[in-house]
Amino acid sequence: MRREEVRAVLGNLKGDRRLTVKLMYGSGLRLMECLRLRVQDIDFAVHQITVRDGKGGKDRMTMLPESIRQPLLEHLKRIRKIHEMDLGDGFGRVSLPDALARKYPNASTQWGWQFVFPQENRWVNKRTGEQGRHHVDESLVQRAVRDAVQRAGIVKRATCHTFRHSFATHLLQDGYDIRTVQELLGHKDLKTTMVYTHVLNRGGKGVRSPADLLGSRPKTA
Repeated sequence: MRREEVRAVLGNLKGDRRLTVKLMYGSGLRLMECLRLRVQDIDFAVHQITVRDGKGGKDRMTMLPESIRQPLLEHLKRIRKIHEMDLGDGFGRVSLPDALARKYPNASTQWGWQFVFPQENRWVNKRTGEQGRHHVDESLVQRAVRDAVQRAGIVKRATCHTFRHSFATHLLQDGYDIRTVQELLGHKDLKTTMVYTHVLNRGGKGVRSPADLLGSRPKTA
């Protein structure tokens, strides 16, 4: 998507959905990478996000955009109050990787391990009565993006993953080094990142003819 199309889609999103999509675009995150973020994965001091267990099972670092910093802080402040209410009700646990859960049995209630984008309602285990919050279901974000694209009047196909593509494309258009973009995206092979360079090869449309630089011929007396 072009930048103005990204702005148009964001303009048709509200609340947490808008913040989620803006983070995907601003940091180059895949949808599930964004939804699986834990509070402690965001370092506001250095404007950095740690993506854990990304595609290929590897961790990587990417940027936290300055424009998202304050809205995200306000979002987390609200989410923390909900987490504290859950703890007060005797719940407030979040799912953890098995090995980590066994090693640190109390970690699941700690604020740092909570999802940045938790689901609105707690899940309930009917057998044990246990309750907790998983991250937002990806289908809810996908539906919100689909509806926003339609309201923005964009006829081309655009999905959540389109914002990651746009992140890479716009960085390259702005002159950033392709290896930097590769690192931010977490691509193992540079050839994967090279796909985005097609936008820089615009053929005759991007080249100004030398004849256009000659100007008009000076008039003779």
